[in-house]
Amino acid sequence: MNLKEEIKTIEPELIALRRDFHMYPELGFEEFRTQEKIIEYLESLGGMFRIREMAKTGVVADLAGVEPGPVVMLRADIDALPVTEETGLSYQSVNEGKMHACGHDGHIAMMLGAAKILSGYRDRLKGHLKFVFQPNEEGAGAEPMIEEGVMENPRVDCAIGAHIWSPLPAGRVGFGPGPVMALSECFELTVKGRQGHTANPHLAVDPIAVAAGIITATQSIQAREINPLQASAVVFGRINAGSTYNIIPSEVSLAGTIRYLFQVPEGEEEPRDRFERIVKNTCSAFRADYELRFLFRQEMVVSDPELTAKALPGTLETVGGPENVEKVVTMIGEDFSEFGKTVPTLFYFIGSGNPEKGCSYPHHHPRFDIDESSLAVGTEMHVRGALALLDMDE
Repeated sequence: MNLKEEIKTIEPELIALRRDFHMYPELGFEEFRTQEKIIEYLESLGGMFRIREMAKTGVVADLAGVEPGPVVMLRADIDALPVTEETGLSYQSVNEGKMHACGHDGHIAMMLGAAKILSGYRDRLKGHLKFVFQPNEEGAGAEPMIEEGVMENPRVDCAIGAHIWSPLPAGRVGFGPGPVMALSECFELTVKGRQGHTANPHLAVDPIAVAAGIITATQSIQAREINPLQASAVVFGRINAGSTYNIIPSEVSLAGTIRYLFQVPEGEEEPRDRFERIVKNTCSAFRADYELRFLFRQEMVVSDPELTAKALPGTLETVGGPENVEKVVTMIGEDFSEFGKTVPTLFYFIGSGNPEKGCSYPHHHPRFDIDESSLAVGTEMHVRGALALLDMDE
């Protein structure tokens, strides 16, 4: 039996796994049922894996080969989003206000499928495979796993990550060397003024006016301070202020992200420093104060050229040729980048879009869904990628 046929036999199982995880979504560091189901499935594969719980709700499963070789890590994120699902699917979320609206349910299913297939290669495995099921990717879950030793015992040599991708048609993959996901920093900003009556604005310091100035002025970072050929974005996603129509409030709270897809040259001001400079000087000009907090930072996700070249033949075999492969680059961030700080990484996108099946909504949308044929594609990509990085033939 060849690999495609082998994966075809487990495709119903992949779909059933994905639907189960979809029905019972859990937010970051709350994935206790998900963790239990992952461990249960891995244990059902006949004691092939050394299984450990990590970072509260994460799982690490080691598959040791019979011959020495590199240690390849494969990672799937497992958390859901605080979204109320509106798909109407028979397996729609039963957890109120929680939904797998980003495809992580599919990521878990594909990784478990890859673990099952690759366990069949154990007797001739040249190296070591480490399957990592990471909690809280939507927040910051990679860092605590690293702190607890996920990259050690044995030490990881390289890492594979992937993301289901609704903008890409099912049957296609996003694959190629270089940066694929942006550096992303999340911030919270409080602008502090002086409360007063809207009839006497001269007696107050209006933080709403100051916030408006900040929102406008910070757009000059990408428009006037950074080379227009280099992708960057400063976007505010939240602004809260005031209680009624005739009171100037004492403060305004804002939150958003700073994203970019380039390396800042040594000696140049980083975008976050440019941002704070504008915030500071705008507040000073309007007699206001501020508090700025950067919550967490996700570095760029980069596919190492050498790893990409090794995995390319298997990728072409998976999708039937170069016409189904394209380079995908996005301003979305991913904390898979934490693993890339110490080892070379390979990251690719699994097309899951299909308007005829209603799978055309963007990630994080309450009607997000995937074409489930993408699960077999992703599983095969994982298997072929792992074997390629271990320098093994199918």
